[in-house]
Amino acid sequence: MTTFRSARELSQGFHADVIRPLLGSTPYAAGLLGWGSDVLGYDTERSTDHGWGPRLQVFVDAGQVDQVKALVEQGLPDEYDGHPVRFGWDTQEPIHHITVTTLSDWLQDLLGFDATADLSKANWLITPQQKLLGVVAGPVYTDDGRLQPVRDALRWYPDDVWLWMLACQWSRIAQEEPFVQRTFEVGDDLGSRILVARLARDVLRLALLMERAYAPYAKWLGTAFSRLGHADGLDALLAQALAAEEQGDREHALVSAYELVARRHNKLGITDEVDPTPRQFHERPAMVLGAERFVEACLAKVKDEHLRGLPLVGSVDQFADSTDLLSNPAAYRQLLKIYEK
Repeated sequence: MTTFRSARELSQGFHADVIRPLLGSTPYAAGLLGWGSDVLGYDTERSTDHGWGPRLQVFVDAGQVDQVKALVEQGLPDEYDGHPVRFGWDTQEPIHHITVTTLSDWLQDLLGFDATADLSKANWLITPQQKLLGVVAGPVYTDDGRLQPVRDALRWYPDDVWLWMLACQWSRIAQEEPFVQRTFEVGDDLGSRILVARLARDVLRLALLMERAYAPYAKWLGTAFSRLGHADGLDALLAQALAAEEQGDREHALVSAYELVARRHNKLGITDEVDPTPRQFHERPAMVLGAERFVEACLAKVKDEHLRGLPLVGSVDQFADSTDLLSNPAAYRQLLKIYEK
């Protein structure tokens, strides 16, 4: 039985042993980028049963694309390290997965815009975080200088965009935090539990935003969160909120989690300090953070008037979570009008 090697390691060897010799003196950049668990380094032995094997993106000048494609097509072995080089899945016929293209064309296909030329606020906001991860998270095996500047530029949001997105994420919590108690009060225990799960997810995504860490798609959201490290116990509180049988325990754990992210917010020093302690929701028997106070603090530091004037919907994957939408640039870019005034 062979020891599992991650796709990152497998593709690194494949590049060194196969692709680099084929390309010779051709200037290029190459890495394991784009969509997928293997790009993020989350693949395991289980991943090898489905559409898994050596793959790369190879970026060359426009005039060399056809020539390099031909070299790759003619020079690929049938197998590498015991894995077929041409593989498929479901209805996908087996093909090799060495993409040869220009960087601009690849960015256009992956993101829906050329990030070497246009980093407008609207392009930042309409592009799902998983797509941005596809550029910045995967390993690069060689670079003639064309790839790193784009990865550096896309490493994280501009400050104003980030502050506005933080305001939008706090707003999601502010809108629903009193409903956990209210739904239970009218006998809707299931509805209360669903709201706890929604709010726990919003806190999780808020924590990622605070750490300047792009959120991956749903399968790996908890994994990315866990890898942040939580010395303050935020992860344990969210787990307690989700597992609690009693409404009081559920609310206590969730409100305690709010307080922790509120304290994290203050430690960032990006806004005026806001009191992080929970409080009663008006005269009703519900404990809340009063997250709207953090919304206001974030918006007060946003300098861009256009952003301040937008409805607080957030970036595309703050208000939408359909895979069919977020995986398809042609679909999600139809929503660009949201960011127009």
